[in-house]
Amino acid sequence: MDYTFQFSAVFDELPYLLGGALITLQIAFITFWAGAVIGIFGAIAKVYGGALSRRVTTMYVSFFTNTPALVQVFLLYYALPDAGVLLTPMVAVLIGLTLNAGAYLTEILRAGVVSVRRSEMEAAATLGMSPLQILRHVMLPHIAKTIYAPLSNFFVWLVLGSSMAALFGVEELTGRAINISTANLRSIETFVVVAGIYVVLTVVASAALALVGRWAFRVRAKIF
Repeated sequence: MDYTFQFSAVFDELPYLLGGALITLQIAFITFWAGAVIGIFGAIAKVYGGALSRRVTTMYVSFFTNTPALVQVFLLYYALPDAGVLLTPMVAVLIGLTLNAGAYLTEILRAGVVSVRRSEMEAAATLGMSPLQILRHVMLPHIAKTIYAPLSNFFVWLVLGSSMAALFGVEELTGRAINISTANLRSIETFVVVAGIYVVLTVVASAALALVGRWAFRVRAKIF
């Protein structure tokens, strides 16, 4: 095999790739926090809800955790037009990954909700706090401190999982890598550089999340 590596053709496109990396982080950030909203209410429904809310939440979690996220986005992007609902690739990816993240975060956050002592909830109610105030001031800080590590790991998973958006034409990091490799026919060099960018993204995200955990919730999270 006589192959000459030419990384210069890829480095010339580095600003373009870094722009895709920014879109990757945006997808992960949006889907994580939107999924977290779904997850916290799903977790509360499973722990404190009635029979109907628990059943509905269980069905939702079972469907989205037992089918691939790629299939879910395919349904949104290709099946919904038959029902008259047209979504752009980015919107379909965001909705699909958010619903998928919400299901997984429901299970992750449920462990945190269970860890909140009922006596703390009763004390907050005695002080006249509303349910939303109890959620904000009592439950969320305790949940965040208890399960910060798995939440951080899940965010990193979303950073990597967002690469599937390239299949729908979204120009995040992998999508832009495909565009470059198609144009310069240097697939090996292109995806070696992209793999390195993903490593940097995940390391930086992990370090940032660990520092935030130490500062905001006094979690002894490892930076590396």
